[in-house]
Amino acid sequence: MKQAGMPIYIYNSLTRKKEELIPLKPPKVNIYTCGVTVYDESHIGHARSLYVFDVIRRYLKYREFKVNFVRNITDIDDKIINRAHEIKKDWKDLTAKYIDMYYEDLAKLGIAKGDFEPRATENIPDMIRFIEGLIDKGYAYVTDTGVYFNVRKSKDYGKLSGQGIDQMLKGVRKEPDETKEDPLDFALWKKSKPEEPSWDSPWGKGRPGWHIECSVMSQKFLKTDTLDIHAGGRDLIFPHHENEIAQAEALSGKPFAKYWLHHGLLTINGQKMAKSLGNFVTIKDFMDKYKDADLLKLFFLCAHYAHPIDYNDKRIDETKEALERILILLGKIEDKRLRIKANGLKAENKELEELKNKFIRAMDDDFNMPEGLAAIFELVSLTNKNIEDANFTSEAKKLLFELKDIFGLDLKKRIGAKDLPAGVTVIIERRNDARKRGDFEEADKIRKELEAKGIILEDTKDGKTTWRRKL
Repeated sequence: MKQAGMPIYIYNSLTRKKEELIPLKPPKVNIYTCGVTVYDESHIGHARSLYVFDVIRRYLKYREFKVNFVRNITDIDDKIINRAHEIKKDWKDLTAKYIDMYYEDLAKLGIAKGDFEPRATENIPDMIRFIEGLIDKGYAYVTDTGVYFNVRKSKDYGKLSGQGIDQMLKGVRKEPDETKEDPLDFALWKKSKPEEPSWDSPWGKGRPGWHIECSVMSQKFLKTDTLDIHAGGRDLIFPHHENEIAQAEALSGKPFAKYWLHHGLLTINGQKMAKSLGNFVTIKDFMDKYKDADLLKLFFLCAHYAHPIDYNDKRIDETKEALERILILLGKIEDKRLRIKANGLKAENKELEELKNKFIRAMDDDFNMPEGLAAIFELVSLTNKNIEDANFTSEAKKLLFELKDIFGLDLKKRIGAKDLPAGVTVIIERRNDARKRGDFEEADKIRKELEAKGIILEDTKDGKTTWRRKL
C-alpha cells in the first residue's frame, strides 16, 4: 500500500508556502532542474543537487506519478570561455572532458540521467526563435553588443526573489562597455569577440545568454509552456530563475512554472567552498577517499533538502556510524540465512505497516528526508529486537529494501561479502583459542590488531564470532 490517495505538500518558493502538489495533467508531472556548467569537475555541492532531486523523482514515481525529468547541461558560457582561454585549450575539448567526467560522477553516485539532458549548443536555433519572438513583442531590443531583455516591461519582475526593481538597482553597476538601456536588463544574445565561439544569428555572430538556455530547453523537452516543477539551488533564485520567468512569461503569456523548489547550499567547515580556500571537494575526491556513495547520500539525507548543510569530518564520522547500523543488521540477517517463504509470512505486521506509513507521511510533507531516514532507523532498531523471529525479520528486510530504493541507497551489494583477506582467518582462530583459554587480554589485543586491518569482530550470544569490514 502506497497511500496513493494521500496528498503530497511541497514548499513553493514562488508563493512562499506549502501547497498540495496538483500537476497540470495528473498523473503526469513535468520537472526541470538546472544542471551543471561544464568548465570544471563537479563538486559535492553539485552532488547534493543531483541527489535530492533524484530522490524526489524516485519518490514521485513510487507514489505512481508519471515523471518526465529534464536536467540540462550548460556547455557554452562565459565561465567556459574564460577557463578555456586560461588553460589554453579549445573550449569544445574542455566541455567534452567535463561532460564525460560528469557522467562518470553520476555513475559512481548511482544517480540516473534525466529523461533528457539537453546541451545548450544543440538547441541554439530554438533560442534564436525565442529571442525573435521577444523582440517582436517589444520585450527585447538590439544593441551593438547583443540583444537584451527589457526588465521594466516585465510587470511582475522580482516576484520569485521578493525584491522590487529599485531594491535590485542598489546592488547593480552599469558596465562601461555595455549598451543596455537599464542596468538590470540582461543578455539574451551576446555578440562574440574575435576568436570566441559563435553562431550565426539575425544580430550577427554570437552566443546565447545563460538565462535563455533554461527557458527554451525546459519548455522544448517537456513539451509545455508551463512546467509543473522547476528546481535548482537557492543561489539561482536571483538573477537566473527570476530572468527565466520574465522572458518565458513575456513570450507565452502563461505562468512559466507552477511550483519552484530550491535546495539549500553546502558549506565546508562553515565556509563557502572555493579553490582559493583549499576546501574544494570534488565528487571524485570524495569517492577516491571513501569509496562509498551511500555514505555521501546518508550525509545529505540528514538535512532537509531546503536547508543548508555543512560538510565536515565530524559529520562524516557520525554518518559512518549510522550507515554501519544498517549494514550490521543486514549482516545479521544474512548470517542467519533468513529468507521470505511463500507461506511462512504473517498477512500483515502492524508495527512495520506503521513505520512504512510514517516514512510516507514524512516524504509527503515537502519531501522531509531526515524524518524518512528516522523511520528507517526505527525499522533497524525494531528488527534488531526481533532478530530471532524469522517471519518478522523477513518482512522487515523486504520493507527496508523498499524504502532504501526510494533513497537510492545501494546496500544489497554489501551482503554476503565473505572473503577475508589472506591470513585473517588464522588470526581469528588464534583469538578464539585465546578466548577459550580465558586469555581475554590477548583476545582484545588481537581484536584491535584486526580493527587496524579494517576487520571488525563481533561476539554473538551463542559464543560465535562474526566479522565485517570497517567503513
